[in-house]
Amino acid sequence: MRLDVLGAGPAYSDRPDSSGAAYLVRHGDSAIVLDLGQGSFPRLARAMEPSRLDAVVVSHLHPDHFIDLVPLRHYLRWEFDPIRRMRVIAPGALGERLDALHAEAGFTAAALDLETLKPGERRLAAFTLEARRVTHTNDSYGFRVSVGDGAEPGLVYSGDCGRGEDLDRLVRPGDALLCEVSFGAGPVPVDAMHLDGPAVGALAARTGAGRVLLTHLQMGFDPVAAIASVRTVFDGVIDLVVPGDRFDID
Repeated sequence: MRLDVLGAGPAYSDRPDSSGAAYLVRHGDSAIVLDLGQGSFPRLARAMEPSRLDAVVVSHLHPDHFIDLVPLRHYLRWEFDPIRRMRVIAPGALGERLDALHAEAGFTAAALDLETLKPGERRLAAFTLEARRVTHTNDSYGFRVSVGDGAEPGLVYSGDCGRGEDLDRLVRPGDALLCEVSFGAGPVPVDAMHLDGPAVGALAARTGAGRVLLTHLQMGFDPVAAIASVRTVFDGVIDLVVPGDRFDID
């Protein structure tokens, strides 16, 4: 299983190459994307022909995690004759929000086949996707992606999460933990519903994660300090990911 980082940014950034959350996971001919935030569609199109994706999975309905479904929809609708379609698994209000954005009933359904995301497991091509609710919006999820029966190390993606303990049930020993670290070395403001480095490190240590891939660092927070704050409680491999990074998950 291979992870390509298409986007790792938060809702706003001063980094010119920053793009919203988007993570391409591939195994053989199977491919899914976890989130598709602002500016990530061009990176997806460079990585593979987008209509070949088996599914897009959206963690929650903040635009920095789903808004590039709009260019994906246009691409599927206008690049091909006949049009191509994409399976999109997301919290239930996604279609309503995209239709409202364009003031066009049926905008989403023209090319996107929506399925409501619920807790539990489902098969997506070669993958098993396990979803669990996390503390952020009232309908936010973290995911574990694995191949086959899930016995081998997988990838756990936090989405946006305000309580590290919500992810404990997803992480198995040896898993790669792709985790938001929005507030760097911390602390997190009481009402922010995000994580900082010490919380991520504690999560990785108590669940036996094999490595930590930090993402979603907000503007103004020091990357070096963020990594160091995780390392105070987790002694495994730690990386802060950027668009263009590629990792083997094994």
